[in-house]
Amino acid sequence: MTATTALEHILEELEQAEGLAGLQIAIEALRNEMNVDHMVYHWVDSVGDQYGCGTYPPEWVQRYLDQNYLRVDPVIAGCYQRFHPVDWKRLDWSSKASRAFQKEAIAYGVGNQGFSVPIRGPNGQFALFTVSHSGNDADWAAFTEEHTRSMLLIAHAFNHKALDLEPDRTPEHAQALSPREIDAVTLLAMGYNRAQVAQTLTISEHTVRVYVESARFKLGAMNTTHAVARAISRGLIVV
Repeated sequence: MTATTALEHILEELEQAEGLAGLQIAIEALRNEMNVDHMVYHWVDSVGDQYGCGTYPPEWVQRYLDQNYLRVDPVIAGCYQRFHPVDWKRLDWSSKASRAFQKEAIAYGVGNQGFSVPIRGPNGQFALFTVSHSGNDADWAAFTEEHTRSMLLIAHAFNHKALDLEPDRTPEHAQALSPREIDAVTLLAMGYNRAQVAQTLTISEHTVRVYVESARFKLGAMNTTHAVARAISRGLIVV
């Protein structure tokens, strides 16, 4: 079985998973398939309840909760302010508290490298998918370049499943986007800038702006980032 086929098979099993136990089985299989130290998915649902699945050592999870590290964790703070995926090295680790937190996390086996995908769902849901590993910068850069798309797919697959687990969730009404609007917003969600979107779709940047503004209006979004987030959360695009 090729790596791509194996990944698709695990994601298919994730779709059929029941409850948190099913999510845990899937994330362990994905961690092993991608050959990384750890993989974690954590979300806060529409009523503020928190859930999670992952492979961090239980001792670190308990330590994190006991010390309330949520308030000093640069990954949480940095991703809550972003929409696009981010390598941990791009986050702000300059404070004394952040550096001490990072040192302790590494000592507990979390890894010195990390890549996180922030996800926003309907009704205030916020989720974070993270892959972490121990290794040098060059190897990690090669890994993230090769696997970014797979990590995005995995993150959103977990999020769709997590939304299914929310009790009494009412789906938002999805206003139709045109095929070109979907193409433009999807590429933006994948991290393309407008020039790259224009080149990929063989249209002008002005036309890209027209499509994006039209999509933003239909989605009732305040800006482009908000439009992308709403399009994903409503199932209008899949990244």
